[in-house]
Amino acid sequence: MVKLATARESRMYGPHPVRNRWEYINAGLYVFAAILLVFGFVAQLPRSGEVDEFGLVVILIGLVLVVAVNVHDLVAHLAGIDYRFELMGFDVQLGLVEFAVPLVQTIGSILVFIAILFLLIQEVRGYNYRLEKHALNMLMAGPLLWVLGSIHNACQVYERSDSHTQILQSGVHVPFLMGSFLFLLGGIFNRHDIFGSMHHSIKLMAKSWIWLSIFGSLLFLIGGILNVVKVFKMQQADGLRLEKLRGGAQERLVRDREGRVPLILEDDRRRRQVEEVRATEPVPRA
Repeated sequence: MVKLATARESRMYGPHPVRNRWEYINAGLYVFAAILLVFGFVAQLPRSGEVDEFGLVVILIGLVLVVAVNVHDLVAHLAGIDYRFELMGFDVQLGLVEFAVPLVQTIGSILVFIAILFLLIQEVRGYNYRLEKHALNMLMAGPLLWVLGSIHNACQVYERSDSHTQILQSGVHVPFLMGSFLFLLGGIFNRHDIFGSMHHSIKLMAKSWIWLSIFGSLLFLIGGILNVVKVFKMQQADGLRLEKLRGGAQERLVRDREGRVPLILEDDRRRRQVEEVRATEPVPRA
């Protein structure tokens, strides 16, 4: 549901001296947001058909924090490349993962926020068919974007990172993907159950949506806790190999920053060129 910490060495969560602190703050805020989502949806468990307004407000606060974390992630990834969008032409993952994931997740979270807000407005001011219809549609569209972003997260290819780092990354991605899928199923069931009934009322929110949202929020919480563990491990490990920008994007970034290409990057580039030439040469017959 969120990009959170990445295995890229170019990420920049604030000024360099406080980057680690901001990364912990970012991860901790998401855990707190997931806790709010869990409590907010638990408060919606049916009690004489009434909807808990306080629970809806708690969900809204949690979604605001989720949006803030995603926006912070997006800014951190763009700051790491000096906001140079042209580098995405040299590194497909830069656009597909670092840029697209937090952007898509932010839009999805905003849609879910608006949907919950419409439900709260109906509870306060009375039933409105148009608001309910829009809310139910956005409760499907938002999680659909979460699922799309989670799939994009799985598109990151690792060349330098060790197996331990890759396991930590996957341990965060899988709960987010499963939780997003549960929210999507809940939105579909909720729309079918309400529009398929003879009575249209905010007090008839589908029980399936509430329960699936609770389990989805719990998966988000698990993913957030695993992300805190990942951030701790990545910052404590000495000599951890992180991913560089691909396709020459790292060389261009360093060259524009320092006016030259470091010898290490130049040697790596030449080594790749030699390997590509050898791979294209015909194998001599015995």
